[in-house]
Amino acid sequence: MRFTKMQGAGNDYVYVDCFRENLPEDPAEMARQVADRHFGVGGDGMILICPSDVADARMRMFNADGSESEMCGNGIRCVAKYVYDHAICQRPTLKIQTGAGVLTLDVLVVDDLVERVRVDMGPPILEPAKIPVALPASFRGNRVVDAPLEPYFALNEPAGWAQRCELDPRMTCVSMGNPHVTIYCDDVAAVPLEVVGPVLERLAIFPKRINVHFVQVHSAGEVTMRTWERGSGITLACGTGASAVCVSGALTGRTGRKILAHLPGGNLELEWAENDHVYMTGPAVEVFSGEWAPAAAASVAR
Repeated sequence: MRFTKMQGAGNDYVYVDCFRENLPEDPAEMARQVADRHFGVGGDGMILICPSDVADARMRMFNADGSESEMCGNGIRCVAKYVYDHAICQRPTLKIQTGAGVLTLDVLVVDDLVERVRVDMGPPILEPAKIPVALPASFRGNRVVDAPLEPYFALNEPAGWAQRCELDPRMTCVSMGNPHVTIYCDDVAAVPLEVVGPVLERLAIFPKRINVHFVQVHSAGEVTMRTWERGSGITLACGTGASAVCVSGALTGRTGRKILAHLPGGNLELEWAENDHVYMTGPAVEVFSGEWAPAAAASVAR
């Protein structure tokens, strides 16, 4: 099976063109195999680019653990680049179907190839039950904005980390078609993300698990963030997460509605516009193509 490796701000996936290739029989298992950075192609997961009855293409996104997610902001930019560069559809504005609905993307073309993509991520979802966040009956708010984190998460494990990064022990939760929690601190580099990320992802108050973002605010228009992605672990970038961080900053008054987000893999531009839609702009890069032999991979796994 032919595949293409692509990345957006370092968020890398293995892409399969299902316009030309057969749909994998077990995409979850294939995602686990190809995403393995030692025995597979390596990546944060696998994305299938499929025909659609309602859009120019359909994106199905699988995390490295095989779980299927609704959306991926960096992934959908790469889908748009693939659809345009490989002549599936070469309009300047594309429609891509996702598990979070049909999104509109504007492509920036340089020398006949897509270099950057602006994505209309749609309006954020703020109602706790729809994110979803299962808060106790004693919680009276209609939004999870600067809500106390400590009742659900022990801040003393590992010892001293919250003090070292000067953590604000509150959380803001937003869905961009998939669930996100934003936590602010003064030093994101000091957060032991590999330890606290998996615990936060699976807290009982997050029934569908959650993507976790620690954010350091530099000014009203600039932040640095680090991410633990649901099903994939630490990643270099998260587009839906950066969109959620933009919304969270505006809701809490820490930032304006337009920000530059610095992620380990690069920068993303975000705007929560007056029409309530979030717009994300960032790069999309094709790295290499190859052929995957599932039978050989299975023998290695055994």
